[in-house]
Amino acid sequence: PADARDAVQARVRSAPAPVTDVAKLCVCDLLVAQCDANCCCDPDCSAEDFSLFTSCSVPVVTGDSQLCSQKAAVYSLDVEANPPERIFKLIDQVNPSIFCIHATNYKQALYLKSPEIPTPENFDQLLAKFGGATFSAEPDTWNLDTDAQNPPEANETYRYEYGAPVQTEDAFLRLPSPVVSSWCSDANPAGFLVNQATKCIRSVSVEKCDSIQALSMLFYINSSILAVSCVFQVNITVQSIIFQSLNGTRTLLNGSDVLRLPMVLDELCINAVLRVNYHITHTDTGEIIEAAAAFVLGAISKEALSIEQSFEISFTQENAQPVPLSGNPGYAVGLPVRAGFWPQGYPFPAAFLFAALALSSNKHSQLTILQSTSNQDCLAAQGARAPVLFGYNMISGCKLRITAAMKCQPLAQTLLDVLKGQSFPEYVASFGNSQAQDVLDWVPITQLHISEQMISNTLQSSCQIPVSLGIEVKWTKYGSLVNPQARIVNVTATVTTTTLKQLPSGRERIIPITSSVVFTDISSPAEPGYKAWPTINIKLPFDFFYPFV
Repeated sequence: PADARDAVQARVRSAPAPVTDVAKLCVCDLLVAQCDANCCCDPDCSAEDFSLFTSCSVPVVTGDSQLCSQKAAVYSLDVEANPPERIFKLIDQVNPSIFCIHATNYKQALYLKSPEIPTPENFDQLLAKFGGATFSAEPDTWNLDTDAQNPPEANETYRYEYGAPVQTEDAFLRLPSPVVSSWCSDANPAGFLVNQATKCIRSVSVEKCDSIQALSMLFYINSSILAVSCVFQVNITVQSIIFQSLNGTRTLLNGSDVLRLPMVLDELCINAVLRVNYHITHTDTGEIIEAAAAFVLGAISKEALSIEQSFEISFTQENAQPVPLSGNPGYAVGLPVRAGFWPQGYPFPAAFLFAALALSSNKHSQLTILQSTSNQDCLAAQGARAPVLFGYNMISGCKLRITAAMKCQPLAQTLLDVLKGQSFPEYVASFGNSQAQDVLDWVPITQLHISEQMISNTLQSSCQIPVSLGIEVKWTKYGSLVNPQARIVNVTATVTTTTLKQLPSGRERIIPITSSVVFTDISSPAEPGYKAWPTINIKLPFDFFYPFV
């Protein structure tokens, strides 16, 4: 009807400006800085690339299909042209349905807002706001003004996500690596939060070393990194420069701000890049705030036709305290056993609690035992701890001089603090590189108490005091038989107590206090791959071999 058509046209004329620019959307653009085949919206494709396309894999690109009116990007190929050309049109698309969205004026739906993390300080506030059966997420006022539909947060570019290529002003941060063969390929992008270490072979010529880009420091630092997509550039600073001679001797050079370019000197190519270590610092929201590179430069003789280059990249969160590892992934013999405890007073699930796990035991997040001292005095040794080293059976101890004036309960608590420390951990990392947020990678410590002698009813003046702490760590070989990794599967801490009778006045007694750690390998023996002639336990008929004997 004419009335309905006029209503639709009036609705289109009054529609607000679209939030999404469909001309910049491209769902088939999968390769970074490369043209995707038959992807007509790929901005990396040139006119020559379009002339080779057979069709457009995505002919129409639209935004929200529920909008009453929106722009649509239409792509097609003119095969009659010589050479074939891509045709791009931006048209207005009207939704014929009477149930459609006229204006996207809900501000909070236009951008992704990071949720507020529960903490002990804001827990009661969040519980009062969201703890009921229902709660309102509507804005205070509805505003149909088109200027209000584009808050600053809506137009901001997205932060980096895990694995996304680290972008630079011209392409992406290169981390050369071997692709098909061992030769270096510079088309490998560095992924955000992906720690990598690569080695590859580079073809060189001493006569042309000053013109080979991959041998120059400038090749790795000349492009600024984008803190977030398409905005805020972060320059790559030179952290250190080490020079390596032909015989392998390394010397730290002064003045890392001086750019040292490769050059030919006495039939040698000096200042050639042998190793690059990138270190990226980022915020908890995925924004890169600092980038540094450490170089190892070396000399190349004229006989060399190729060199091996090493590249590494690591990421560190801003204001985050690094946690030392004890292996990657399995424990390495001689490194400390990592441990922690469950912080008290947290009303949250375990997934939130383990974020502070590895830093809660002590400043080194290690499992410790009593450290022996020269005077062997237990009361003087209080606070002296030694880390438990993986694979090392350990024993330590001290002597306690007991007098008649000592009270039982304070003495028992003091000895327990000497044996277990001020904060004995509740969990142990199963792997040497277990992260605090990985709840399943932490093994609870089973604590047992054993009494050597029961208190008799006639001994009214006797008490129980701890005299030893025994820790048993059970571990197994995990993974491939070629390169097995050590994994802790069970930890038991046993406190042994003994009965102490009340001493007569003026008498003293000396008792030994001991701590020990035992590592037990519970790995199952490897099964053979196959047996040449399997054993079959059956009984054959008496005439099975007839007529043979």
